[in-house]
Amino acid sequence: MQQLSLFEGLQQAYQGAETLSQAQLYAQLQACGLVSAAELQSRRPVGRAAQPVSTTKRRIRWHQQTLRALGIIERVDGRRGVWRVTEKGRRSELTPAPPRVAMLAFDTELGAAIWGACENVFGRLTESVAVCITSPPYPIATPRAYGGPAPGQWIDFICRALEPIVRRLLPGGTVAVNLGNDVFAPGSPARTSYRERFVVAMEDRFGLHKLDEVIWHNPARPPGPIQWASRRRVQLNAAYEPVYVFCNDPLACFADNRRVLVPHSARQRALIERGGERRHQASGDGAHRVRPGSYGAATPGAIPRNVLSIRHNCPDQQAMRRAARAAGLPDHGAAMPLALARFLVEWLSRPGDLVVDPMAGTLTTAKAAELTGRRWLATDLHLEYLLAGACRFDAPTAAALAAGG
Repeated sequence: MQQLSLFEGLQQAYQGAETLSQAQLYAQLQACGLVSAAELQSRRPVGRAAQPVSTTKRRIRWHQQTLRALGIIERVDGRRGVWRVTEKGRRSELTPAPPRVAMLAFDTELGAAIWGACENVFGRLTESVAVCITSPPYPIATPRAYGGPAPGQWIDFICRALEPIVRRLLPGGTVAVNLGNDVFAPGSPARTSYRERFVVAMEDRFGLHKLDEVIWHNPARPPGPIQWASRRRVQLNAAYEPVYVFCNDPLACFADNRRVLVPHSARQRALIERGGERRHQASGDGAHRVRPGSYGAATPGAIPRNVLSIRHNCPDQQAMRRAARAAGLPDHGAAMPLALARFLVEWLSRPGDLVVDPMAGTLTTAKAAELTGRRWLATDLHLEYLLAGACRFDAPTAAALAAGG
């Protein structure tokens, strides 16, 4: 957490000044409480020559070079040790991690959020993964603010991101991927077959088996697709997105629907109380039969169906967005509801398992893992989304969400 806080402090210091010398920068970082005078003055031997240096100043200069590599700051000509924000730095809302950089954003007792490209993190992972739950950028013609690959490159893009994670999956581990349904052929109301090709690629490239296709029905989704449903009137308004669940060894799979049972309906409760069905009935072709006593066993709850009706604008997302706006952070345009992430985490993993998300956005999967006692590791390419996601992990909010489910 210290690393990214210091990096963020540097970025904010340069944004708030026309130019900044090293001495002025050190003074601002002290005023923000990110470093102390003792840390700046302290020296210790470094390297073969054991030359005494200030490791704190060294770390600050390293962050300056990172900002310079991103094109956010530049040296002022003719003024030694003086820097300023570039035009790009003033315009940009999102700060992508530079190539081959992976930096700790923050951590908790259960997990860590890393600023960097997922391949720079998961390619070095040595621990086994129980489940990967993610929602990658959709292959749409006009990408959202966080970008994404061109539609024709999407399959290779997502497979490259998932490959190091799949290699670390426990036997019986799963990968759950939320995909968009509204991806159309250029100038046409025909949906592309990218979802189907993705399923085939997961089997052909990684040997993963399709365990299920969970339908996430979003009753709060705005009408659309506008062009083909509202204007041309060819399509129906879309109301769902699929979550594909893959497993490397279905017979060893440790997903368990008993972890996500839902309350029985009033009708089912009444049926259990009277000892089950009293009738004897068969369907027309005899494939389904009801016998006296059927459905009468008392159970802790009902097995959920694989159609989940969950509004996207959940209280947790709304609270996170308010906190992000108050901090001057950009909004994320496509956030998964916490209830959906929590359902997937509890169904597909056990307490103490490692849950990962390589395209974490504002850390919905990480928050679900935190609330349910799973360890987690999450990465995102954009600094501002991780800072917004960090708002979800303050203790009072976490306690309130845990109490309220």
